[in-house]
Amino acid sequence: MSAELRLALKALIVEACDKDCDPASITDDEVLFGPEAPLQLDSLDALQVSMAIKKQYGLRLPDSKETRRILSNVANLADHLEGWLASRG
Repeated sequence: MSAELRLALKALIVEACDKDCDPASITDDEVLFGPEAPLQLDSLDALQVSMAIKKQYGLRLPDSKETRRILSNVANLADHLEGWLASRG
């Protein structure tokens, strides 16, 4: 898994959710959503992140339990996106 992709996703999350933090300070497996999460992202933030991913990479994330799992942390998101990009050739 590429560190560049993970960092790019962290930057995308920070920008999409208008958070004032260094993307590099977000760990790959840190929980992104909920009151216990360091960034405390909510469902509106999830929508913003989904839209930013669609715009940047062309990947559409439907509203589902699977999407919640994918968006739960940067590592899951990067894994999913990398697999999706690879499947597109």
